[in-house]
Parts: sequence; structure tokens; C-alpha cells
Amino acid sequence: MLQRKITERIEAFYRNHPQKALMIIGARQVGKSYIIEDYAKKHYQSVIKVDLIENPDYVSLFSKAKNAEEILLRLSALFGDRMIPGKTMIFFDEVQECRELITQIKYLVQDGTYDYILSGSLLGTVFKDIVSVPVGYMDIIEMYPLDFEEFASANGVGSKVIDALRNSFEKKQPVDSFLHERMMSLFELYLIVGGMPAAVSAYLETKNLRKVAEEQSAIIRLYRRDISKYDENDRLYLNEIFDLIPSELNAKNKRFILKSLNEHARFDKYYDSFLWLKNAGVAIPANVVDEPQVPLVLSKNQNLFKLFSNDVGLLAEQYGNEIQLRILQHETAMNFGAIYENVAAEELTAHGYAIYYYNSKKFGEIDFVIEENGKVILIEIKSGKDYYRHNAMDHVLNHEPYGIENGYVFCSGNVECAGKVTYYPIYMLMFLQKKELPAEIMYDADFSDLNSLV
Repeated sequence: MLQRKITERIEAFYRNHPQKALMIIGARQVGKSYIIEDYAKKHYQSVIKVDLIENPDYVSLFSKAKNAEEILLRLSALFGDRMIPGKTMIFFDEVQECRELITQIKYLVQDGTYDYILSGSLLGTVFKDIVSVPVGYMDIIEMYPLDFEEFASANGVGSKVIDALRNSFEKKQPVDSFLHERMMSLFELYLIVGGMPAAVSAYLETKNLRKVAEEQSAIIRLYRRDISKYDENDRLYLNEIFDLIPSELNAKNKRFILKSLNEHARFDKYYDSFLWLKNAGVAIPANVVDEPQVPLVLSKNQNLFKLFSNDVGLLAEQYGNEIQLRILQHETAMNFGAIYENVAAEELTAHGYAIYYYNSKKFGEIDFVIEENGKVILIEIKSGKDYYRHNAMDHVLNHEPYGIENGYVFCSGNVECAGKVTYYPIYMLMFLQKKELPAEIMYDADFSDLNSLV
């Protein structure tokens, strides 16, 4: 079984929020249903799974229910004595097929007889059509493909090794040379296999990259079918954009150029299609910022962005041309920059960061700009051996009005520090995690002194 970090978050949720439901959202095939079922079977005497895609009759059955009482009545009719009060988890799978259940979950939770968990794909594309999202009665966690740390664990890298690498990351100390070489080899494998559970499992079971590619191709076909199914008006635009992601990332500036779609394309015409791909979890956008200053969102340019694939393995499969073997053979004629950057976009997004990039005529372009603890961090991703060259980052770090303290270069080299710049092995992206706010932020203000002013 693939170990996923989200399992700990699910367990923590039900320990701390017994009067809420939980919804796991994410792109198709990232492993939502499997993780939910595994958790539920370990913690509940009875698990009832209501799969709304495999059983389309359920959609009409529950969408016509007027209230929670009718939903429970229909569940009882379907599942009978499996409905054990206080010991049953009810799992609504692919809930985007029956939006009424999302609205009614508030009242099901208030009833308190059973616990509820939901999963949904493409939910970001349908939330706008939901009349009443049950705020306060349901939390949402987004799930992604396996990140590199999860992939490493699946391939037998133990926690002691991960802890040693994390220690090197935090103390900015070089990694043992043998360990560094082995981790770089594992990272190259990740570029090929990616993080989709079906592809990872195919590799672990067979070690056959052809089998991996077959799983990846099946997922890409599924995404194309989803595009056609869920957006009838803009399906042509969506398919065009989806198919252009690999070539646009491989272009010199990596920005998505509308002329690649149509010589006379206008952004407002295609905006909903880009948004759909983002909300469906299929693509990851990184908008440009005009100034690398906090808060970054205030200088975000909506019309200029890079568009990344949600999974580097799917991206590699879309490139074709036996790219898997070319990566393993370290073919020097190939530019791996786009693939390295895609991994960075995935890791940063999965670890809680909103990602941007910076570009100006004066200083040049920086691959990623993120925000942490009210400060800006500059990130360069280097796939070649010339990773000491990063003129744009140097210019911005030396520009005093910006006051930026740190620049990170993720590359094939070992850990090294030079002034404000730290060089990290590319696999150490797994340790760049956005710090969560504490569970409680207490602030006891005393305004009694205002009485003396009256």
C-alpha cells in the first residue's frame, strides 16, 4: 500500500471535528477513494460507500430527496442493517455528480447518527453552481499526486534517510556524496513515473516503464473525456490548451502564448477554459508578479502565466519520443528545464504555497516567487550544470528597496551557501513546506482605559 501524508490529516480531522463532515477534492486518479476507504475500514465497524459514477441511479435517488431525513431513509432502504448508529462511516464518492448532497450534508451532520466523508473530482468547476455550501459543517482538503517524499517512501527510502536529508536542508550542510547520487537517481525516476498512484504501483509491481506509460496514457485519455463531458461549450478550447501544455513549457520563455491557440485569440475568450483546468486540478498556473513584494497577490498579473501539468509523469508521457529512456541515459542534447520546473510547481503547490514567477525588462526572469512568514523567497530551478548562473536572482537580491533576504537554487549539485543564495539538490524541494498557522491564536485586548476618556 502506498503511504500518503493525507491519511494523518484525515485522522486528525475526525479526532478534532466530530461534528463536521470532510470532503477530499482533487484531480481524477490521485487516490482519493482508496485513501478514504482504507481509513474508514480501520476506524469504523461499518463503511457504506455510495459511488455516484458507478451507480448513476443513486444520483436521481438522492437528488430528489427533499431533506436529510429522506436521504437517511433512502440510505436505509439500500443498505439496511449496515447502518449502525455511532459506528458507521458513510462515504459519498464522486459527489460532483449529485450536488444536492453537498447542500444537505449540513443537516446530515446535525442529525449526528453517522459520520460522513465525501470525495469529489472537478469540484472546483461546479462549486459556483451549488446553492448553499455548508460552511461550518464541512471542511475541505485538497489531495494531489504523490509528492517526491511519498514517492521516495514507496521506493523503500526509510524515515532515517529522510530525517538525515531534512537535517542537511535545515542546517544547510552538504549531503553524503553517495546518498546524494542515489537520491538524484531516484529523482530522475520520479520524472518518468510521476506521482499518480496507478503509475507508481505499476512501476513497483513490474519495474516496467512500458506498463507505467500505459497507465499514464489511460489517465490522459480519462482527462480528455472529462473535458468533453463537463464543459460542452468550451471543450475545443480546453482540449487545445491541455494538449499545448508540454510544448508551451518547453518554449524559451515557458509562458502560455495565446497565439499558439489562435492568431487572433483574446484572453477573455479563453479565460474560463484556463480556470476550468485549474479548478479541475488538471493544470497548475503560475501568474507573473510585477513586483516581488508582499503580499504577492496584489501585484499578480492575471493575463500572464505559465501553465504546468498536475503530474510530471503525465507530462513526460505527453512529450513522447522515448523521453523516459532519454532521461535515464542523461542525454545532454535534451533540455530538462521544463520537466524540472514542473516538479517544482507540483511540490510547491502540494506543500501549500501560491506560486508566482517574476519577470521584468530591468532584472530578467525568476522561475518562482513564493511568500513565507511575510517575506518573499526567490527560487530558481536549474537542470544543467551551469546552476551558478542566475543573474536575475542576483539583481533582485541586491536591489535594496525589495529587501529580499533569501534566494534558493534547486539543482543537481549538493548543498552550498553563497551570500544570500543557497544551493539545494533538486530533490530537497520536498522539504520546502509552508508553515501552518497554530491551531489557536490568542489575543486578549484590554480597552478599559477608554472609560477614562468619557
